[in-house]
Amino acid sequence: GRLEDLEIASKVLEGKKVDSNLRVIIIPATQKIYLEALKKGYIETFIKSGCIVSTPTCGPCLGGHMGILAAGEVALSTTNRNFVGRMGHPSSKVYLCGPAVAAASAITGKISIP
Repeated sequence: GRLEDLEIASKVLEGKKVDSNLRVIIIPATQKIYLEALKKGYIETFIKSGCIVSTPTCGPCLGGHMGILAAGEVALSTTNRNFVGRMGHPSSKVYLCGPAVAAASAITGKISIP
């Protein structure tokens, strides 16, 4: 959700589409970052690529908002903590990565390096 992370992901996604079997959720960390990302065109890039852009919130990283994982689902997340059940069902799997890997993986549908 940091502006520099959104910039990195936007550059990787620009002109590309996310895999149709995935849901990609972008959550700016604060309203200020959201507004700056809008001004810089990052939000438009995300939407054109097929991402969902949420308002600033803790989001699925704590299993309390859109995007929480069901049993057996797998997520690649740019959060900084990971433990069983954090993002939803205890049998879901969560892998942590940086924004470039998350964006590249969103395009390919598997964990990928840009």
